Amino acid sequence: MGKTYERIDGRLREFIEAQPVFFTATAPLDPGGHVNVSPKGRSGTLRVLDERRVAYLDFGGSHAETIAHLRENGRITLMWCAFDGPPKIVRVHGSGEPVFRDDPRFADLVAGFGEADGPGLRAVVVVTAELVSDTCGYAVPFLDYRGERELHAQHFGRKSDEEFRAYCEGKPHNSASIDGLPALPMPVPPRG
Repeated sequence: MGKTYERIDGRLREFIEAQPVFFTATAPLDPGGHVNVSPKGRSGTLRVLDERRVAYLDFGGSHAETIAHLRENGRITLMWCAFDGPPKIVRVHGSGEPVFRDDPRFADLVAGFGEADGPGLRAVVVVTAELVSDTCGYAVPFLDYRGERELHAQHFGRKSDEEFRAYCEGKPHNSASIDGLPALPMPVPPRG
């Protein structure tokens, strides 16, 4: 049976921190707009900040839907599934904020991620939980975790920060979502 919680307690925190992948879900306010679900991985790029907040590193890519939706309305749900061990799904329903490179909070937030920081980082997304829930996950299949994909880090690791910024500016769905909402601020600020 599913339960709801007011905070991310020790047991939920342990479960969240043990999962190698999680998913973000956001949507624009316009009912005709597109809902977005994104997988997130890369070891060490998610942190539980306290009993009400989590943060993750948002690296560059060809779209910035999550950022656009957060800038418009802040609504976000994060989800973790157990692909091994006892069946479980945990969701954090809340409000999110992208903290961009030129925000005074950016450096301190990034420092907490240690070696997970890397080339191609465009924001830190901070999510404040309004509701935490878990469900059984009985239908989630068993999957074997084989390791991290290094392709993303390698691709952006070959780019200077200036080249990364040009990459972001050259992708139409980095400055605006597929529904035309403002996404990344342009020009992308340099790393300090």
